[in-house]
Amino acid sequence: MRRLLTLILALSMSVSVCLPVHAQYSFQEDAAAEAATQGESAAEGETDTESVESDTESAKAADNGENASAGSSVSDNSSAAAYGVDNLKGAPDITAESAILMDAASGAVLYGKDEESKQYPASITKVMTALLAIENCSMDDIVTFSNEAVNGIEPGSSSAGINVGAQLTVEDTLYALMLVSANEAASALAEHISGSNEAFAELMNQRAAELGCTGTHFTNPHGLPDEDHYTTAHDMALILQQAMKYDEFRTIAEADSHTLKKSDTLTDTLELWNHAKIIRENSDYYYEYAKGSKTGYTQAALNTLVTYAGKDNVELICVILKDYGADSSYYDTTELFEWGFEKVKGITPLSSFDLNGALDAESSISDDKLTNIQRLGCTFPSDYYLLVKKDFDDSALTASFVLDEDIHAGRIGYINVLSGENVIAAVPVTYDMNTEAAQSYVSSGSADDNLETAPVDEDRMTPSKIFNYIVRAVVVVIILAILISFLRRRQAEKRRQQRILERKKKHASSNTRNSGSYGAGTERNSSGKKNAGRTSSSRKRRSGKKR
Repeated sequence: MRRLLTLILALSMSVSVCLPVHAQYSFQEDAAAEAATQGESAAEGETDTESVESDTESAKAADNGENASAGSSVSDNSSAAAYGVDNLKGAPDITAESAILMDAASGAVLYGKDEESKQYPASITKVMTALLAIENCSMDDIVTFSNEAVNGIEPGSSSAGINVGAQLTVEDTLYALMLVSANEAASALAEHISGSNEAFAELMNQRAAELGCTGTHFTNPHGLPDEDHYTTAHDMALILQQAMKYDEFRTIAEADSHTLKKSDTLTDTLELWNHAKIIRENSDYYYEYAKGSKTGYTQAALNTLVTYAGKDNVELICVILKDYGADSSYYDTTELFEWGFEKVKGITPLSSFDLNGALDAESSISDDKLTNIQRLGCTFPSDYYLLVKKDFDDSALTASFVLDEDIHAGRIGYINVLSGENVIAAVPVTYDMNTEAAQSYVSSGSADDNLETAPVDEDRMTPSKIFNYIVRAVVVVIILAILISFLRRRQAEKRRQQRILERKKKHASSNTRNSGSYGAGTERNSSGKKNAGRTSSSRKRRSGKKR
């Protein structure tokens, strides 16, 4: 029995070792095999992984001006990019000393005038204050206006007239902040979030660094004059770009007006009207495509203005710093928007891309790898946005999948968008790292789980599956043969033992009979001798009598 168990255990271990090697492709071997396959394909004139990566890196480098001659620009944004918009001609001549026009989706800069020079921002600082309030608070949180928040600001500076002790929701406080540039609202939010203006300024600088701002330093939440409080047009565009990602910000920034109703803590009802005339229809400075805006002014900063506008499917950000008059800041902004919308358009080249079809068509991907990729539930942004020149012929664009795995980032590869032979965008194809399938894939190279929704053809026969079935069948046959042999030997042994037992019983029975016969014979002989004696004596007595 021990021999049988040992043999079965050995077979099981052999199967467990063999199957992953032959029937399942390990992650490392697959990657190496695919790399080798792609390398061979490259030698035959096909595009390999290295060339694709090179094209992709070149495209990304173009966004930083490293490949301007190629006329391409691809941002690091995984859901948007820009191509061929680096050197647009015919930009308007503006009066502001520093300005930028940037695509909100991709971050591509269409126009810049000293956009990296440090300038005082004035009240457009409040865009960062609003961003941090939205990111760190609930809109229903209650903000209490302290004496320091209300009376600690510069006399005569922008105010909504909110009294000391007033308790407003974060939402109402943000309306006061953005529409009428209330400095007391900025201080109250800073105290609510960080405890003081100074501590809040540290949070502002930390967030600015996270957004990629390189020329910004804040010392307060409202933008009142301070030599150490400065920013750049590019940095402010990045801050506004982030704020625009929140619906709460858009709703407030785009409002014409808002009412703060009198309450137990608010002594008067306050009507708040948006100071940004560029979005007010009854204003001489109204621009129909402008959506949201924030104004700023101090004697040191002069006029500043940040605005975002949308036309067709393009949304642009304009930042004006140190302009000479509010009217000039509106005119400069409008002219830059009109020029930008005339020069570019937004397209979605992957809106009809079939990922499964592209995977099936990729001959370098093994059947097992394809099954694993499908089980992972890979996705890509089908609404991927590409900013191009207005006259760009997007009908000639093509797209193809390239396997380029990074298991640490949850990326299976890229969808390359090509214009001719040039890769103008590389869109990552990713999967959720927290799923069972992904964790199994990362650890063993096989996306083994019971996903019911995975688009996998389970009935599809592959060489690995066939081999798997054969090995399992052979193992089952061997185990059955061993069990049958063992059972037969056991039965034969039982029969042999039974025969031995029967022979022993017979032998014992025979000895018993022989012993009984010997005893009976002895008794008979003894009795015969006694009878013979008696007969002889009788005869002698009779003989004597005759004499």
